[in-house]
Amino acid sequence: MFEIFRELVFSASHQLRGYKGRCERLHGHNWRVRVHLEAKELDDCGMALDFHVLDSMIGVAIEPYDHRHLNDVEPFTEINPSSENLAKVICERVQAQLSAPGIRVKCCDVWENDRSRARYCPT
Repeated sequence: MFEIFRELVFSASHQLRGYKGRCERLHGHNWRVRVHLEAKELDDCGMALDFHVLDSMIGVAIEPYDHRHLNDVEPFTEINPSSENLAKVICERVQAQLSAPGIRVKCCDVWENDRSRARYCPT
């Protein structure tokens, strides 16, 4: 099994609904996103997936959220824009773009800052 990952960064604000503390107030982050892919085999060039292609997929997944207030953007109008939910949504958006057999998103990490990370791993 092969694994690759790439990281991208975007900026967005959010507020956690129902949270009793500072994070219920409007605040923002420079979110760091790392998507890990897992591949059973390599392509004819010896790659699981071209890093530039993965960058593009992550870019498509995060574009609706960049420089936005997450609470105003689907699906975060309905679910809390927590790091955990953001990791799941980005994971699913990248997975939906993968068409090659034998390759899948293993997990997605989202950092709010250097000390706080959430990870989502689909089953």
